Amino acid sequence: QVQLVESGGGLVQPGGSLRLSCAASGFTFSSYPMSWVRQAPGKGLEWVSSINSDGGSTSYGDPMKGRFTISRDNAKNTLYLQVNSLKLEDTAVYYCVTGAWDYWGKGTLVTVSS
Repeated sequence: QVQLVESGGGLVQPGGSLRLSCAASGFTFSSYPMSWVRQAPGKGLEWVSSINSDGGSTSYGDPMKGRFTISRDNAKNTLYLQVNSLKLEDTAVYYCVTGAWDYWGKGTLVTVSS
């Protein structure tokens, strides 16, 4: 069955960086676009970024542009999100999702705090 397992979250100070990873299995990873979606405490879901199946095309939500970078390694069935210049408002659970948002991982928590 489809499995998406996120890792790499943690506590970081404002201005810091993290690299989130999502290990995918149970489907042909290289054939699907993928996305990151986040949910801040007490708030709704927010689209973060998407990448097409071969990694040649990416897109970002406006608050993330210039600070976040999505990438993938199809040989390793892994999706990444490099998050830089973190702000307090980036605190959220970050989810890895398949292209149609039909499969979700359990998420990894990023906490930005001084």
